[in-house]
Amino acid sequence: MNKKTSKKEEFNNFTKIAQEWWKPEGKFKVLHDIIPLRIEYILQNLGEKKIKNLHVLDLGCGGGLTCEPLARLKANVTGIDFIKQNIEIAKRHAYDSNLKINYIHNDLDVITIKKKFDLIIMMEVLEHLDDWKKNISNIKKYLKPKGIIIISTINRTQLSKLLAIYLAENILKWVPKNTHDYNKLIKPEELKETLIKNNFIIKNIKGMNFNPITKEWKLNNAVLVNYFCTAKIN
Repeated sequence: MNKKTSKKEEFNNFTKIAQEWWKPEGKFKVLHDIIPLRIEYILQNLGEKKIKNLHVLDLGCGGGLTCEPLARLKANVTGIDFIKQNIEIAKRHAYDSNLKINYIHNDLDVITIKKKFDLIIMMEVLEHLDDWKKNISNIKKYLKPKGIIIISTINRTQLSKLLAIYLAENILKWVPKNTHDYNKLIKPEELKETLIKNNFIIKNIKGMNFNPITKEWKLNNAVLVNYFCTAKIN
């Protein structure tokens, strides 16, 4: 098996492009495009919970692209990222947007938080971690009883290698080159198995796919490339 991208390499890759977060036509354009779909999926999978006043933890929040719309919906949002520049940019943008969001610069592998949350989200984060299974085991203690975790990531298939890496990074330039390492991508069955081992109940798995004709992202049951997973603490 090929050598996986190291934590230091992940850090360097994202530090280089930290200033791009809030540029709609910049290097994170595709994330700006899918934010409405992320929010739609999150709202659909809260069960009986309501987003207003919900305590939400966004792990690997980047520049705050998902934190801000949740804060506008009156959630109590905390965002954590291991790149200091990301957190500085997120704080500045939240201030300019008159939004109250608790941003913390910390390493996801060693976070220590005193409070517990109703919802933890990890959007396109697991595939960048050295040991995502250990991370899930560590963060479950930050969920309240019956708390929910929502994850989005990329399946490890030949189709995702073609579309999410070769095409998206090298041809369409949707995301910066070397953003993803095929060897670190995660199959849905691997994610499910790890969540179940950590006392989670799988509630939902949905694919997120791009229609090249309508140029729109949609939720469906095709999970060969991008997918969401919702699980609830047992």
